Amino acid sequence: MTMAIVGLLLALAIGMACRWLDIPLPAPPKLQGALLVVAMSAGFLAGDYLFG
Repeated sequence: MTMAIVGLLLALAIGMACRWLDIPLPAPPKLQGALLVVAMSAGFLAGDYLFG
């Protein structure tokens, strides 16, 4: 659970740093791409829970 919280905080920090430094956000600009990232993250967490 703490790793998920750390991951979310790190993602927020990277997003804020990209915005502050005017660096293009390292994420897909379309909703389908963002959903793909969420699905991959959920799959990673589920795999960690089931196999870890």
